[in-house]
Amino acid sequence: MKLIKAAENDIPLIQDLARRSWESAYAGIISNEQIDYMLREMYSKEEISNHLENPNYHYYLIFDENNDSFEGFIGYEHGYEEGTTKLHRIYLVPESKGKGFGKRALDFLKEKVSESMDQRIILNVNKVNIAKNFYESQGFTVYNEVVLNIGNGFVMDDYLMEFLIHK
Repeated sequence: MKLIKAAENDIPLIQDLARRSWESAYAGIISNEQIDYMLREMYSKEEISNHLENPNYHYYLIFDENNDSFEGFIGYEHGYEEGTTKLHRIYLVPESKGKGFGKRALDFLKEKVSESMDQRIILNVNKVNIAKNFYESQGFTVYNEVVLNIGNGFVMDDYLMEFLIHK
């Protein structure tokens, strides 16, 4: 596996990987209408372009060298809060889960955060998403809960998790 820095021409690939992973990850957790709405809002060409133009926001594609295929992506932002990097998104297509890609992507993120001035990684995870267990297995802990109104009558009911970098 290798992580490849994403660029503007990778936006259609990111959108495809997001749709494929979301349709599996959020089935039965949120409605199809909410999935479609969030994908339109969070993964529009304009939204991803804005992220790519932000020098603190980084997208990396997760590439499986054995199968010569893209398996997912990670998006994070240094300096989201003072001393804090936010993991905005890490998604894998369903057929690649359980193969160590997520763990290796998080290890990569922890390394990048250690190299930065930040000492903490935060993320949001849906309260009923089994990904919470994965994050806990990687050293993240819940520090709060939040219900966010994301528009169009939809909310995100999430745990806020953190990982502390010991320098």
